[in-house]
This record gives sequence, C-alpha cells and structure tokens, in this order.
Amino acid sequence: MGLPKIEQPLFETKLVSTGRKKIKYRPFTVKEEKILLIAQESDDIDQVILAIKQIIGNCCQDVDPDKLPMFDMEYLMMQIRGKSVNNMIEFRITDPETEDPVLIELDIEEIKISKPKGHKREIPIGEDAHLVMGYPTMSEVTAFLNAEQNGAENIFDVMVSCIETVVEGDTVYNLEDFTKEEVNEFIDSFTTQTVEDIRMFFETMPVLKCEKEYINTNGDKKKVVLEGVETFFI
Repeated sequence: MGLPKIEQPLFETKLVSTGRKKIKYRPFTVKEEKILLIAQESDDIDQVILAIKQIIGNCCQDVDPDKLPMFDMEYLMMQIRGKSVNNMIEFRITDPETEDPVLIELDIEEIKISKPKGHKREIPIGEDAHLVMGYPTMSEVTAFLNAEQNGAENIFDVMVSCIETVVEGDTVYNLEDFTKEEVNEFIDSFTTQTVEDIRMFFETMPVLKCEKEYINTNGDKKKVVLEGVETFFI
C-alpha cells in the first residue's frame, strides 16, 4: 500500500499581458523549493530563469512557460511564492551614500506591474499599415541581454524577432510566412522613426516594480526602486 497523495489547493489569477485569461496554480512543494534554492545559491541569473520556468511549468495548469512574456512569468512566480511561503520577502541592498548593507523587507502585495505612459504595441509604418509587437519571453530577454555584448546589429535582430504581425488595412501578415530574404528586405525599408518606436516599445514594457523607503546609517531617508526577476529572486 502506497503513501497517501497530498492534495494541493488551487488558486486563480489573471495574466497581466491580457488582463482576461485566468490561470490556475498551486503552491510549490518541497520539490520546487529545492529547485529555486539551488538556483539562488548559484547567483546566476540564467539558472534562476531556468528554475522559474520549471516551477511555473510544474505549478500552473495549461501554461507554457516558454511562451509567456517576461513580466507574466515574474508576476506568476510572485503569486506562487506568496501562496507557498508567505507574502513577506527580505533581501539586502547596499546604500549608495554610506556603502553599508541595508535589510529591505516588503510585502508581495506592494509589488505591482508598472505600465509606463506612452507604451504601445502598435507601431505605424505607413498611412494604413502598422506593426504589432509581441512581448518577449524570458528566453528572448536573455538573448537580448547577450546581444548587448555582441553589437547593435544583434540587438536589432532580437527586437525584430518580437514583431508579431504586420497589418495593412484589413490584411494581416505573419513574418513566419515569408522567406528570410523577404523579411530582411522589408526590415531594411524601415525609417529611423520606426526603429526608434521599436526601441521605445522595449524600453517602456511593463515590469514588476516596487519603490521602497528606508533609513540609512546616517539617519537619512532614502528610496530604492526594485524591479525585475534578478532583484526579487536572487
């Protein structure tokens, strides 16, 4: 006779990117906690991202971690962590004035998705045509960070890979339906304004963010802006 199977409660939340689709998830177990702890001890952002993808794949129903935007992944991970442990997170920062370590404690409920003004997914490329940008996944964000070390051309290639569709009037084009040569010719016709709009799309994307006040060892009131997976999970 086998040991009893422990049933885990299910919770619901909505994806930030759509605001509509509901996701069911369970708290993580000892198995997932070990995965996260090992990644945290490595102090390697790539390992942390891999661990988060694995945990979300284990704990969420009908979710493909490889297809979720970065901020959806971060948000889901925070929700799972809150139900699994508690809502409080502690970590240390270094005060830039005194260079002393500061213990920061915050409630998960204080962490929100920041949506900068002016952010838009549709980028005009003509009188009756526009691009529809897709939010990058964790893998694409990692590729973007690696591309920053390899030159502007590689960065632009990663940006272009996030073009979801091209719309002209009532016609919708998917770049995957065209050859690489056709896509390159299309991209080469972009104006500098289009390139700037694509860059702004990435710079103003929603991000997990929290502003927290603290008192440093000089007695001065300071504010730190916390954002991104590397802040909350390493």
